[in-house]
Amino acid sequence: MSEPNVTREQRDGVAILTLNRPSAANSIDLPLARELMLAAIACDDDPEVRAVVLTGAGKMFCAGGDLRSFSGAGAAVASHLKELTSYLHAAISRLVRMDAPVIAAVNGMAAGAGFSLAAAADLVIAADTAGFVMAYTQAGLVPDGSSTFFLPRRIGDRRARELMLTNRRLSAAEALEWGLVNRVVPAERLLPEATALATTLAAGPTRALGAVKALLNESFEHGLEAQMELEARAIAAAAGTSDGREGVRAFLEKRKPEFTGR
Repeated sequence: MSEPNVTREQRDGVAILTLNRPSAANSIDLPLARELMLAAIACDDDPEVRAVVLTGAGKMFCAGGDLRSFSGAGAAVASHLKELTSYLHAAISRLVRMDAPVIAAVNGMAAGAGFSLAAAADLVIAADTAGFVMAYTQAGLVPDGSSTFFLPRRIGDRRARELMLTNRRLSAAEALEWGLVNRVVPAERLLPEATALATTLAAGPTRALGAVKALLNESFEHGLEAQMELEARAIAAAAGTSDGREGVRAFLEKRKPEFTGR
């Protein structure tokens, strides 16, 4: 039986999803894209998953789309890519819209769709050996994987254009300076640091964290009054949850809250 292209481990409310094609630099072909979609759906539907870590096996985070499989599709490449992006985009949509925070633990080069996956994550921790490059136009292609949505929001339009048009490579240190990543750590500390952060988030008020994600993801789409109305509805809804009531009680009783994700 062949190895899964995406593995899933789960403990203490944290699901660790690992892109698992190290011999192919974790590049995304149809099977991997489909398995990532199914893994994202499983995490979204599992109330025990309260934080997600996404990383890569081996030395690379993800080299992007599997260009060898694109070439192998021949004249059917357009249909091939429509199917592949359907799976990939469904995976990203579930990860972005689930309540559980998603942390990208970038263990090596994040190129093309690998860069897009990192940009879509809520938080990014990078190994000091990591790097980032769009690389799409270098192969005569166009960015996908939500990067044209998230990169301008993360780092600004001018820098997003520079990365997409020139294929400039960013080191982990430069990515930190640009605001693309939250933290850079020694490579051997990457997964422990990411898991520790995920465990902390998993102990938090999951539905409130999901509402924060939703508000921020939509904040560029609305004017001031519309966004404040969404905020008002979100805080009112949060106050009526078990975690909202527990958080208020704990504050008044001067103790640490015990959130259940409900």
